[in-house]
Amino acid sequence: MGKDGLQVTMDEFLPLRDVVFNTLRKAILTGELKPGERLMEIHLANRLGVSRTPIREAIRKLELEGLVTMIPRRGAEVAQITERSLKDVLEVRRALDALCAELACERITETEKAELANACTEFEKATKTKDTTVIARADVALHDIIVAATGNRRLVQLVNNLAEQMYRYRFEYIKDESQHERLIEEHRIIYESIMANNSAAAAEAARIHIDNQEKSIIKQIRLENGQRQPV
Repeated sequence: MGKDGLQVTMDEFLPLRDVVFNTLRKAILTGELKPGERLMEIHLANRLGVSRTPIREAIRKLELEGLVTMIPRRGAEVAQITERSLKDVLEVRRALDALCAELACERITETEKAELANACTEFEKATKTKDTTVIARADVALHDIIVAATGNRRLVQLVNNLAEQMYRYRFEYIKDESQHERLIEEHRIIYESIMANNSAAAAEAARIHIDNQEKSIIKQIRLENGQRQPV
């Protein structure tokens, strides 16, 4: 077990290098390791109670995923969240979420409708905890129901492939408590549109949901960079 909150969760079925990789990856995606933070092998090895070799291998894999960048004369750093990377990911997610909402209107089962209604309630409860991890988990659970309701395995696969990258941006958005009421309302509109089998309204609500996330996160990025331009 590591110190300072960062810890390895051992898995008897995984090699140590994969356990370390998963630990560091999760820490980056959830913001425990922050954008721009240096990843020093000795320091991380001490925190996680492992040797430097699995740390070095994990950093190399994280660089390939775009979650870590190598800076000349500084070494490895957690990759910054940039407007370009944000827009690239959300542009794809916007189209996929709209399609998922449309197909869910046509194919959602009564059981899934009940699950979606419950997920909306659970998300609202989660916002009251002020715990970003709990809120993000509830948000993912809600959207997963809509994706599963499409019954399209290839679409589910595409969304899941993008989900890990989305998680990082979702965390940035959810950290902004001023957006919680808007999120609850947007979820309600998507839910009601699907219940009414109104595919056009559901798709548009899904697109607006992503657009508002993009605006909010870009605003945060610019504030953190000392910029004052309107979004």
